[in-house]
Amino acid sequence: MSTAEFNTALIELEPNLERFAYSLTANPEDAHDLVQETFLKALTYRDKFADNTNIKAWTFTIMKNTFINNYRKAVKQRTTFDSSDNQFLINGRAHGESPESSYSHSEINQKIENLDDDFRIPFQMHTSGYKYKEIAEKLNLKIGTVKSRIFFSRQKLMNALPNYQ
Repeated sequence: MSTAEFNTALIELEPNLERFAYSLTANPEDAHDLVQETFLKALTYRDKFADNTNIKAWTFTIMKNTFINNYRKAVKQRTTFDSSDNQFLINGRAHGESPESSYSHSEINQKIENLDDDFRIPFQMHTSGYKYKEIAEKLNLKIGTVKSRIFFSRQKLMNALPNYQ
């Protein structure tokens, strides 16, 4: 595909990209910015595009990944670190709950300890930083089993701690 054909194909995708960007951002200005950033990346990495492949899927993937990366970057920017001795992690959004309504650390740990070992152990390993694959290898389980047990552990904890967010 020549450069002119590539550029023409990109321009023809603009209405589709605008709609997709709006579905991701729900804001017309952010959607337009996302389309422009996608165009820039598509043109910059044009050499990575394999001829005779789906340019629409390739471009949509660039847009989706760009949106995810921008979202993650924005979340990190809203997070600040307290420099006190306790080193608290403070998120930018405010929680509207009073101290009386939140669960203590020991209450949460008690609920985790109440889980069956089949669910508790993979969950604790995951929250300690182990990857799914590492947990599966250590516990001699399939990776899908590990993922489902962690998911069901979260569900059980959400039911056991209904007012916790």
